[in-house]
Amino acid sequence: MKKLLLLASLLVLPPAQAETLPEQGAETPQITIRHAEEKTIYEYRVGGKIREIKVVPPVGKPYYLVPVEGSHDEFTRLENSSLLIPKWVIFSW
Repeated sequence: MKKLLLLASLLVLPPAQAETLPEQGAETPQITIRHAEEKTIYEYRVGGKIREIKVVPPVGKPYYLVPVEGSHDEFTRLENSSLLIPKWVIFSW
């Protein structure tokens, strides 16, 4: 009898639904790759604004240019990326 009553109450109640929340700050960057002179340039834009530029010269280590706060045309050079973008190598040969 208790099992029947429990089963009846479960059938009457609406099922619980999980609410999905939008991810905060999950805008994926738009990456533009250009070949200029003898170097390759990767532009990372988030929300339409340049967040970082990666410059890969033919010889030497790649470096990054990031915009200076409060300026649209000024960039400063960094040796390492400041963006948290997955950069895993999944397969290579």
